[in-house]
Amino acid sequence: MNVAFASQSADPGRENEDFAAASFGAAVLLDGAGVAGAETGCLHGIAWFSSTLGGLLLADIAAHPSRPLADCLADSIRAVRSLHEDTCDLANRASPTSTVVAVRADAATLEYLVLGDSTLLLAETDGSTAAITDQRLDEVGKRLRGPVDALPTGSPAHSAALAEYRDALTGLRNRPGGFWIAGPDPQAAEHALTGTVPLDSLASVTLLSDGATRLVDSFELADWKAALGLLNSSGPDGLIGRVRAAEAGDPDGRRWPRGKARDDATVLHWVLP
Repeated sequence: MNVAFASQSADPGRENEDFAAASFGAAVLLDGAGVAGAETGCLHGIAWFSSTLGGLLLADIAAHPSRPLADCLADSIRAVRSLHEDTCDLANRASPTSTVVAVRADAATLEYLVLGDSTLLLAETDGSTAAITDQRLDEVGKRLRGPVDALPTGSPAHSAALAEYRDALTGLRNRPGGFWIAGPDPQAAEHALTGTVPLDSLASVTLLSDGATRLVDSFELADWKAALGLLNSSGPDGLIGRVRAAEAGDPDGRRWPRGKARDDATVLHWVLP
């Protein structure tokens, strides 16, 4: 596999809650999520959850090449649950969760799964691009985050409004009319976006956490075709570097209102032969 990878935590001293990995013909990316400042009920933490789920999912995908990706995800969620349900309160509303992007290629087809607000970018051999993103979290967020976006990022008032917003968002997690994300309940896998694409139509496949997609979907400093060009010329590190430069130029979120001034950013770029 011709895979390039980069991952950077939001701050040098903070644990990176993203996870990405690839094996022959398969790749996964997860973006761990929680409620900032809240007790999670879990002894292990968000980074443990995303990395453990991601590792088990990649292994399951590789071991069962004919099993649908949603079934692999459900089995992996069950496996993670079994690892800590005796020590952790998995009924806690702030229990760790994670987005999931997974792909698997056979001789003719790329199968994909997207759950949560991470993105799968498909580059076609004809030069076109298609970004597959689960928009349900964004749609719910837009209804709730007006008071947050009106305040300077990092200010005390912004922090208070953000806490209220996240609490309201947590109440809509894994519920009809809300959004779906990997957590303690394997049924969330049933709500993932899934599909297949002919492999010979693709030039590359890229998995991105939402900290990396900011350049396109939040800052609007590039479209997906331009982002792909940056990936091909400068690699994942180049794309993340552009995101960091934009964040540094708007530390208070005045130009681009956002919950976090900086976020973990991860890119896995797979160029097909």
